[in-house]
Amino acid sequence: MAHRLLTLLLALHAAALGAQTGGPPPLNFLGFQAGQSLDAVDRQVHALGGKRLRCDRSKRDRTVAECRAIVVEPGSGRSINLWLSAVDSSSSVLTLSADVNGIELDAWRSRLEQDFGVVNATVQGPQWMLQWVRRGRMLRLTWRIERGEKTASVSLVDGRVLDQWGRRKALWRQAPAAAPKDSAADSAAGR
Repeated sequence: MAHRLLTLLLALHAAALGAQTGGPPPLNFLGFQAGQSLDAVDRQVHALGGKRLRCDRSKRDRTVAECRAIVVEPGSGRSINLWLSAVDSSSSVLTLSADVNGIELDAWRSRLEQDFGVVNATVQGPQWMLQWVRRGRMLRLTWRIERGEKTASVSLVDGRVLDQWGRRKALWRQAPAAAPKDSAADSAAGR
């Protein structure tokens, strides 16, 4: 009964917050959001005690970068690994992960449920997952136990950034191959 009451109160709180701000808050965790510019991500890395965001460009597609950093969680002081994939300098997939104990995992889960509402957990083998989706963006809390250790991650995915990149890649594949320089038309024109 207490759980249902808490769920109802959280839902009412979220509805009241949405009414005050013109909608629910954007999906975020520790100040990171899917679709953020690399500059905004780097500023948040610094705000959370991390050093600079280190990025490598893809050799196959120069618009894609993979970046990494380590940040410090406020309150706990725990190091959290950050990995992201960016397209055109906008994060498409950003993941924060750390080894956690039960209390720390519950704190992450409670924070997300308080901000975005209670959702049902999905179980796939040894992995548990909670997922929120809004306006083409997704936030997913995942955790698993391996060799007695709990690992949790929060992934922020911007479907719009990924969709635009996918459409552009499809157009590149459809583009006709460039004509050779010494084509028959060039030869006929005396070029």
